[in-house]
Amino acid sequence: MATIRKEIVLRASPDAVWSAVRDVAGPKPVVVDGQIVVRERIVSLDDEARRFCWSAVGGRLSHHNASMQVFPDGTGGARLVWIADLLPDDMEPAIRTLMEMGSAAIEKTLEGAEARESA
Repeated sequence: MATIRKEIVLRASPDAVWSAVRDVAGPKPVVVDGQIVVRERIVSLDDEARRFCWSAVGGRLSHHNASMQVFPDGTGGARLVWIADLLPDDMEPAIRTLMEMGSAAIEKTLEGAEARESA
């Protein structure tokens, strides 16, 4: 089973990051590898632990479970940990690419919002 782990250090507060992460509106279709559509299913949303867990079903994935958890980084910012476990292993490059793009979008969006609020 392939496991992908991403850590993003953000200059936004843990509360602001968690607010964005927990803002889920139900299952969403996701395009993987330009043509494979999977559906995301919410598994749990834990406000106390600031942890969101979901799975993806469909396409070529026979197993997918992922989570995002927000931690204080000790400087007023946040550390977002995103972990995905998936099968088959050969889907790892496509999922890693999606996570890289998602991480960049999260960083740009949250740090941009934080900069606008402090201006």
